[in-house]
Amino acid sequence: MKKLLLFALCFSFLVGCKKDKTMEETPAVISPDPKVQPVEFADAKYTEMGKKSLQDLTKGDMDAWMANYADNAKYYWNSGDSLVGKPAIDKYWRNRRANIIETITFENEIWLPVKVNSLENVKKTGNWLLGWYKTTAKYKGGKSMTQWIHTDFHFDENDKIDEVNQYLDREAINEAIKK
Repeated sequence: MKKLLLFALCFSFLVGCKKDKTMEETPAVISPDPKVQPVEFADAKYTEMGKKSLQDLTKGDMDAWMANYADNAKYYWNSGDSLVGKPAIDKYWRNRRANIIETITFENEIWLPVKVNSLENVKKTGNWLLGWYKTTAKYKGGKSMTQWIHTDFHFDENDKIDEVNQYLDREAINEAIKK
């Protein structure tokens, strides 16, 4: 049953990935060893890293939050917006946390750490942390918004986040920050 659930979740993740030029240029690498599973559960430490990251963001401890990121990290949103490089991610989120978001909380978290062993429909092998959580943000203008957010974190060989894919309703955020 666990394998079926993992397969279903991974299939949803793989089908939902946006195909880009990089994926077209990368040949599929499937292990010739039938003992190697294309996807398996990753170490639970990634779940703890995800939980701590949200706690740091809630507290506004941006130094601790940014310590999780690799220098070459990329942050993508489902709207097509992106940030490239740790300095750009740091600047964006420090500004949001200091000047736009008064408080932010996360609840009903669901975490799934997976290790992708072969490139079939994803652009990176390695350790991923898939997270779903209910987010409530109160903005400095007095309005607030609550929504479910899905975030995929990829970790490099040093266990630093080198890619984030975040799926959210930008319109709900924009409406809450209107003056």
